Amino acid sequence: MRTTFLIAICLFATLRATSNLTAQDAVSESPVGHQDLLEPYREAAEKKWSKAIDEFDQQNIAETDPEDAVLFIGSSSIRRWTTMADDMVPYQTIRRGYGGAKYTDMAVFVQRLVSPHKYRAIVMFVGNGVVGKEDDLTPDQIEALTRHIVSVSQHHQPDAPFFLIEITPCKSRFGAWPKIRAVNARLREIALTTPNTYFIPTAGHFLTADATPRPELFVEDQLHLNESGYKLWASLIRRRLDDVLNITE
Repeated sequence: MRTTFLIAICLFATLRATSNLTAQDAVSESPVGHQDLLEPYREAAEKKWSKAIDEFDQQNIAETDPEDAVLFIGSSSIRRWTTMADDMVPYQTIRRGYGGAKYTDMAVFVQRLVSPHKYRAIVMFVGNGVVGKEDDLTPDQIEALTRHIVSVSQHHQPDAPFFLIEITPCKSRFGAWPKIRAVNARLREIALTTPNTYFIPTAGHFLTADATPRPELFVEDQLHLNESGYKLWASLIRRRLDDVLNITE
């Protein structure tokens, strides 16, 4: 008994000593990611978003998922996309977006977001976390969090492709565009280095010829998409889904 206890202590010490991992290593410790990654963010996320996630739980009970659905998770751009079902035809959809969710919030709640569903593919867009403030997440942090999110989905449904939508350039946050581009580059890298994971490039379509955001695609706040912006977004997403799902069928 004492020997077993000492072995357990040694193993724990070894794990603590190797906790300074790379972004990719941080989510490969178990099928659903390295749980220590989430601890700095869990309390704030649960305090802010538990009610919204509880509402999703109730929605899951009340509704039946469409057959062969594509699950969309993310922040307010997913939540506000009320025309998704029509815009994404012929794909059937499940929409689970909430407020100003950051990558930290998505990582904390991803298990509850994805596990109730059976989906043909999953698509994620998170536009927050890098907005030009002192507390912005770093590309390393976002990479680790995103790899965790992808790993949870792939543990739940190994055969379902995971799509990462590029963060959209918008006027209200264009001062942070160089930092956002660095995050987009990481999202692309994740897709290139993770099996069955794909990047959806969109940013170039939302920029003018002089590389500034196209104001006609956004509502008054110049942050969220308007009807025209969503139509363009949908066409780009559908095109990428077509490319991948037609190959894997």
